Amino acid sequence: MDKDEKKSKKSYLPVRKLLVVGKKDFLISSGSFILVTIISFFFNKMASDPTLNIAMLYTVGAFIASRYTEGYLYGIVYALCAVLSVNFFFTYPFGTLNFSIEGYQVTFLGMLIISVFTSVSSTVLKTQQDLLSKQEKELMEAEKEKMRANLLRAVSHDLRTPLTGIIGNSESILENGEDMDAEERLNIVRTIDSDAKWLLNMVENLLSVTRIDDNNAGVNKNPEIVDEVVSAAVSQFKKRFPGTDIKVSVPEELIMVDMDAMLIEQVLINILHNAKVHSGSVSPLELKVKAENDHVLFSIRDYGRGIDPDRLDSIFDGEGMNRGQAGADGYKGMGIGLSICKTIVLAHGGHIEAKNHEDGAEFIFTLPIDQEEMEHVSEDIDFDN
Repeated sequence: MDKDEKKSKKSYLPVRKLLVVGKKDFLISSGSFILVTIISFFFNKMASDPTLNIAMLYTVGAFIASRYTEGYLYGIVYALCAVLSVNFFFTYPFGTLNFSIEGYQVTFLGMLIISVFTSVSSTVLKTQQDLLSKQEKELMEAEKEKMRANLLRAVSHDLRTPLTGIIGNSESILENGEDMDAEERLNIVRTIDSDAKWLLNMVENLLSVTRIDDNNAGVNKNPEIVDEVVSAAVSQFKKRFPGTDIKVSVPEELIMVDMDAMLIEQVLINILHNAKVHSGSVSPLELKVKAENDHVLFSIRDYGRGIDPDRLDSIFDGEGMNRGQAGADGYKGMGIGLSICKTIVLAHGGHIEAKNHEDGAEFIFTLPIDQEEMEHVSEDIDFDN
């Protein structure tokens, strides 16, 4: 029964398209018809052979009326009115409707067919564009749902495990603290401290996601100076890892990018944090920034063990790193942090990827540059002060 109803609704779709009526559509189509008619009077007086020009004008008007109105009705009515207008105003004998003159029938019929065909074609094109737009929105929603599911999966792993460790170690001290020596208790407290800091990092990431508009996956962007954002991110990172050496390279020229500065700082901190924790190397990290045509590129390199090639395509899907490292920190996967990085970068209209180089791993993300905005802001800055 449901299938029959769907077929019935589908079969009546052209009828509904034909009968769509609206005040706005009437104003658009009638306004277009009046404007074309006025211009046609101008051509009728100025051109030596105005008939072809006038017919072309009414055909363009038919396209406009069909493109910016709903359904087929206004385009078809416009086509009929156009033929009548050409016959009445611009065909001898003027001021009368006369389709009996030899040869006029073919001319008017051809004009009517062309106008109706233009009207229907433009309406179909608009319908297809609307359908494509709807499908694109559905794909975006599906991508958002996938990212949300990956994020929840990462949260369930990356938060549950350190919490379990904190609870277990706390219970050990409470139950057996008197039997432990000072060194054993200190080691357990250090483990609790490490787990607590890891949880704090995860909470900061989750709070970052709340800054993204859930309705359109957008962010509140303002023009920001890139090297200031990089400097703030590196400063925050070094507070957590005071002994870490980072080589930072930014262009000498001013680069302005529309961004949410706090979110991009979080992206940089996440990638630097993961490079420090998972690279297995004490070599300095490298953070490079450069402008390329219509975007600015951020590159973070480490000189460690690299990334499992099988994980490169899914590393931002919230499934963790799984480099195979053992030990107490083995659970501290990259899932939630990198999943949030991807969410933030995509919300800014950028791109993010991970790859291996000869001596380690490299993470690259880009943000679009508004050249006009950058030039405008640069003019307003007094570099002499």
